[in-house]
Amino acid sequence: MNDKTPDNDLPGSEAASTPGAPRSTGFADAAKLAGPTGPAPARTPAAPRVGWKKRLRWLMAALAMLALGAALAWAFAPRPVEVEVATVTEGPFESAIEEDAQTRLRDRYLLSAPLAGRLDRIVLREGDVVRADERVATITPALPSMVDERARREQQLRVEVTEAAAQRAAARVGVARVALQRARSEAARTEELARQGFVSPNRLETDRLAAAASLGELDAAEQERHVASHEVELARAALIAASGGGAAGPAGGGSPRRFALSSPIAGQVLRVAQTSEGSVALGTPLLEIGDTARLEIVAELLTTDALQAPPGSRVVIERWGGPGLLAGRVRRVEPAAFTKVSALGVEEQRVRVVIDLLSPPEAWRALGDGYRVGVRVVTVSAEKVLKLPVGALFPQRAPQGGMAVFVLEGGRARLRPVDMAARNASEAWIRGGVTAGAEVIVYPAASVRDGARVKPRKV
Repeated sequence: MNDKTPDNDLPGSEAASTPGAPRSTGFADAAKLAGPTGPAPARTPAAPRVGWKKRLRWLMAALAMLALGAALAWAFAPRPVEVEVATVTEGPFESAIEEDAQTRLRDRYLLSAPLAGRLDRIVLREGDVVRADERVATITPALPSMVDERARREQQLRVEVTEAAAQRAAARVGVARVALQRARSEAARTEELARQGFVSPNRLETDRLAAAASLGELDAAEQERHVASHEVELARAALIAASGGGAAGPAGGGSPRRFALSSPIAGQVLRVAQTSEGSVALGTPLLEIGDTARLEIVAELLTTDALQAPPGSRVVIERWGGPGLLAGRVRRVEPAAFTKVSALGVEEQRVRVVIDLLSPPEAWRALGDGYRVGVRVVTVSAEKVLKLPVGALFPQRAPQGGMAVFVLEGGRARLRPVDMAARNASEAWIRGGVTAGAEVIVYPAASVRDGARVKPRKV
């Protein structure tokens, strides 16, 4: 038996596993097992391919980080603030004091018994129309138990007082005529200057309204003169009745004569205080008469507002229940104020302002005594000025002070100080700081600053 092992059966031999491979000697195998003894073997061709893949991975990671950083920067970058804008315009401007008011009769006449006696039943009722000098009540004088000198003297003094009132009313008529002539001359002069372009149309309208108001004053003075003369006749008739010499009136068929009480003006019956027949004393109120075609408006303004509404100020009457607006004019601001508690419990100092109606009576014929209306007393009026919404204005901090706006320029907000002349509930009159056509930011948010990027929002 041969103990010698073939070469291909030795460990490490590749001949057994690879058919047809060249046979290796044992020295070569031993050299492999012993390790390299000579120069290092050259790199395989696969090594450069592995380094290129690693660099590609690093490049892709860097690009991903850059994209993530750009996304974060875009996400947290400040966005343009959406704002509402308005345009600065040119046009008329008005500032007014708005207040509730009520109508009132200019002249109210309370007829009372001029002497003691028995009153016949009054057939008139509230709303009935009466003519001037029309008999409205009849009194039968009571037989006095004793006609003394004192009663006669009182009636004589009453006659003298009424005659003095009649003379004063006649003097007022003369003053009113002079005032009307002066107002008409001033209106004609202003109209001529307006045609030449020296005065504004607003001044012309004011002078025309003043002439119309003077005409109304003359009419009122003539009415007062008529009433005063009527009171003189009543006082004289009462003196005759008190003296026992009869009364001025139709005879009642026996003595004593009945005394006829007539209406001093043409108007309507407002109130009947005594309707039934009965005995009345001297001075007892009988009925109240007034002319509803002669109305005025009384507004209770705050004393601080009343200083801005002097006599002659233009007034617009609205919310009166009829179509359109009515024109008015401040006639008088009462000198004495009074304390009024508001709905919130605050004590306010107010004063009554009397306003004349300048619109034709046909336009407000439905109004009566004590009706509620709304008034706007114009304090500032201009024809062609720069104006912008009042919501665009805001106060500047110290030390600049004053008012300012944000103007939209090139997609950015620019702070502009402005000179405000006046304002009302919706608009402000600007003298300088902005130009017509500029866009301003309305109600700017707290994030809007000078130079901030903004974006107009469609409203």
